[in-house]
Amino acid sequence: MNKRQITFFIGLLAATHSYAQQHVIQGTVKDKDSKQQLEEVNIRYQRGIKHSHTASNGAFSVQPGTFPDTLLLSRIGYLDQMYILKEAKSPIEIEMQKNEVQLSQIQVDAFNSSKTLSKVDLSKIPVNSAQDLLRKVPGLFIAQHAGGGKAEQIFLRGFDNDHGTDIAITADGIPVNMVSHAHGQGYADLHFIIPETVKDIDFGKGAYYADKGDLNTSGYVNFTTLDHLDHNLFKVEGGSFDSWRTVAMLNLVNNHEQNKYAYAAGEFNYSNGPFDIKQNFSRVNLFAKYNHWIDEKHYINLQGSIFSSGWNASGQIPERAVRQGLISRWGSIDSTEGGNTSRMNLAMQYRALISDQESWESNVYLSRYKFQLFSDFTFFLKDPIHGDEIEQVDDRYLYGIENKYNRQFQFDHSQLSWTSGFGLRVDDIKDLQLNHVYQRDELLDRLSHISGVEMNLHAYSNLDWRIGKWTINPAIRVDHLIFNLHDKLKSDPAAQEASATRISPKLNFGYTFSHRAQLYLKTGMGFHSNDIRVVMEQHGKDIMPISYGADLGLIWKPTDNLFIQPALWGLYLQQEFVYVGDEAVVEPSGKTKRLGQI
Repeated sequence: MNKRQITFFIGLLAATHSYAQQHVIQGTVKDKDSKQQLEEVNIRYQRGIKHSHTASNGAFSVQPGTFPDTLLLSRIGYLDQMYILKEAKSPIEIEMQKNEVQLSQIQVDAFNSSKTLSKVDLSKIPVNSAQDLLRKVPGLFIAQHAGGGKAEQIFLRGFDNDHGTDIAITADGIPVNMVSHAHGQGYADLHFIIPETVKDIDFGKGAYYADKGDLNTSGYVNFTTLDHLDHNLFKVEGGSFDSWRTVAMLNLVNNHEQNKYAYAAGEFNYSNGPFDIKQNFSRVNLFAKYNHWIDEKHYINLQGSIFSSGWNASGQIPERAVRQGLISRWGSIDSTEGGNTSRMNLAMQYRALISDQESWESNVYLSRYKFQLFSDFTFFLKDPIHGDEIEQVDDRYLYGIENKYNRQFQFDHSQLSWTSGFGLRVDDIKDLQLNHVYQRDELLDRLSHISGVEMNLHAYSNLDWRIGKWTINPAIRVDHLIFNLHDKLKSDPAAQEASATRISPKLNFGYTFSHRAQLYLKTGMGFHSNDIRVVMEQHGKDIMPISYGADLGLIWKPTDNLFIQPALWGLYLQQEFVYVGDEAVVEPSGKTKRLGQI
């Protein structure tokens, strides 16, 4: 190749590059009334063949081949918008008008449709409690017992998750579940959330999600709070049994021009309940959040919350005591059951948009948690004089960090999303007790008393490739758990240590027949960690019982306002050992259980 040819070739490349760059159009989508940037706006162009979407700051970029072209914008809760591109002019700004949420706007997608439907449900039907929030997840059922202060018992896909053993729950990325908890593994008390502050509910069933680790076997749920308030709120509610609730939400900063927002919220609950022994249930929640787009590329979010609750429990009663007239149906044998609990959370989220195709996100959190529960299951079976009341105590710090990198790739006939992340969670357990007590006040015997540290190091990588009618989603996750325990009942409380690693691959497929029907297959492995006391009792064996899952299903939208999603699935869990906190013993089960079909 001579000099003239080289010069011509370089010039041709430069012209081609320049031509391509001239047709890259950047823009921003905002709410017409509030002027706030809108994320997750779907943008189609070139007769719907190609598409894009807005980032968390409302920004997008498209590259039409010819002019004029028409952008078709859609987002749940907004009127569809058309924007005609007459020339390669950049940047542009598009405003969308809010509208009633329409089911006809929701597209068939086995990986997102159900979540979107829950957003519709949340916007249409108000919620007043953590129980209401959990019920928004399709197929999830709950039960409450022993007073209003305990975490709910959760059932998902026919599987009893107890208080959270096999369902991973987070709020704004902060873990709700407590591993090695005094009352039960994975105990998830959601009552620190003020329901009116919740914006979105994200959930998934099965262990098919790379960014979800410990306890994600039957599924996961994440609650996201509002970034800003449309208006201030104050309400008072009342009901039977001296029940009442008050909520206040107040804008502190609402600067749309600088994209700076802050608000505070508070909630107070009280009830005496229907039982002979007054429940004297009270709960106080305080929450504050500040978020700011520092510039077009960098976002920061700071939040904090304080929660405290106390109650007298109704407890269970023997049927023969009611039949013999010793107590009423609303009575109790042990009137001192109940408890108190508190939690303080601090969190910071940082987000950086490296480019139109790349983003980075970091979440840091710190929680201070206390729990004390008094229960009496056997009354006078073991101690005929003082009774069998037990006390469970949990006192810990929880802190961690989550980092996530995302990169989008656009090809002529496909698109690829690559997400990788890594993080650390540390449970610094200062005090974990199980005691035999008399009417809350007198300590009769310490059955278990430990302190310890449980650490979870993890990393994952996930690909979401959409080509033609196919969606292919391979992923892999690695978790490494480290346990360190001190038994305070021993004269020489030397540290006991154990560790284990679990690799969890996932592979999901989707095939879209039309905009109304999609077939999907999801497969994956998951796990839940065992209680730190079980781990040491079994000398480090069976630390991370594994689950295997597969979903084969069809999502079908026969009309604009009807979704049908029949599915056949089978989920299996190998749970080698269970810690029975109420009895302070370790019981081997060693059984593989088929959890059911639904």
